[in-house]
Amino acid sequence: MRWLFSLLLLALLGAVQALSYTGGRLLVVLEEQSEREKYSVFLEDLAARGFHTTVDSPKSDKLSLFRHGERAYDHVILLPGKSKGLGPALTATQFLDFMKKEGNVLVALSSDHATPTAVQSLLLELDIHVPSDKGALVVDHFNYDSNSAAEKHDVLLLPYPKPLRPDVKNYFAGEGFIAVPRAIGQTLGNESPLIEPILRAPCTAYSYNPKDEADAVEDPFATGEQLSIVSSMQAHNSARLTVLGAAEMLQNGWFAEKATLNGKAIKTANRDFAQKLTAWTFKETGVLKIGKLFHYLDEGVSKKLNTSLAIPENNPKIYRVKQDVAFQVEISEYQGDHLAPYFPAPGDSVQLEFSMLSPFHRLNLTPISQTANSTIFGVSFKTPDQHGIFNFRINYRRPFLTNVDEKRQVTVRHFAHDEWPRSWQISGAWVWIGGIWVTVVGWVAFVAVWLYSAPTEKSVKKTQ
Repeated sequence: MRWLFSLLLLALLGAVQALSYTGGRLLVVLEEQSEREKYSVFLEDLAARGFHTTVDSPKSDKLSLFRHGERAYDHVILLPGKSKGLGPALTATQFLDFMKKEGNVLVALSSDHATPTAVQSLLLELDIHVPSDKGALVVDHFNYDSNSAAEKHDVLLLPYPKPLRPDVKNYFAGEGFIAVPRAIGQTLGNESPLIEPILRAPCTAYSYNPKDEADAVEDPFATGEQLSIVSSMQAHNSARLTVLGAAEMLQNGWFAEKATLNGKAIKTANRDFAQKLTAWTFKETGVLKIGKLFHYLDEGVSKKLNTSLAIPENNPKIYRVKQDVAFQVEISEYQGDHLAPYFPAPGDSVQLEFSMLSPFHRLNLTPISQTANSTIFGVSFKTPDQHGIFNFRINYRRPFLTNVDEKRQVTVRHFAHDEWPRSWQISGAWVWIGGIWVTVVGWVAFVAVWLYSAPTEKSVKKTQ
């Protein structure tokens, strides 16, 4: 019976395995345990997706992001609290070290609570800026809920975000409107390519503090699309951080809540948006994986076997200049609970660099075929007329996708002495070869004529 119980336990654990590619250990930092009920649906949805959730207070003595030098959790959700300090276990340095070990963080802010100093320092380190004064929130007099914010206009109703560019995949698409109650707007630095907005404020919105006595806002924190309601940052090691400007978006009260926009009754889609947002933050979506990678001497083989990676004599260590080379690679995308073939967004392409200190070739990889869980990309090219140490490198970095940086090192040698074409095979050299032979034949003829020509006899004058 013991073995039967063990099998049932393993089956149960497998059934609730987290959908995240990096693990299911989730820490939820919540100061007031009495507020846990407000997020019960959100936490139940995470548990249903296989996350092993631990809800703890920042004041707990046992709280730590690390254990024995490694991550104690795979993901962290930081919900707002009344305290301005989070304690020694949740400093900005601790969060940065957590992300250096590929941990993912979701930070939820609230205009009703002061942003903790550790969070402000963390966001400032990542070039994400929030208002310094408590109570500042985003207001819009055109896109607001007439039921709950008829006077203050601080509950925004926004459509699902659209892709930043046509060549960027959108993992947050959906139908309906998202309720954004009393949000703290963020501004993003222009220098960092690692941060991207997920949900921007409308062009008619602005950041405003109701405590200001002035009737008009003369110097707002930011206006229009300068304000980001939800922001993201993906580090070079693909660790993800998401800043949610309104923690109330995750509360039960705004999941499928009835609202009114410009006299039209709508139903909020916060629950669906929260699922998409956490799925991306915790690496259930937008994760790329490199499978087999092959390069080989292209002597007509690729034309016959370009739909398979079963090429003989793969990955040689050395090539010669001006040789035809073929390259193939498998790329998969993790989707929830399985690997699927990856297809770039329209207008985008995966590129191969054949480089020494700088790329000699930068070529678009073409989808050749696909398997059950990957797409096979390939390209053929000629090695440059330069010997040295080269790299086959795929350096693929796109917004909302994990970074791919794979390379294989090879040597490119020059022509050996017996690999150069013979002179008589070069038509341009025939003139010079003919001149040499004409000189040789002329010299031999001259010598022959000179040797076989008898000298003239000289007459001797006799004297008496």
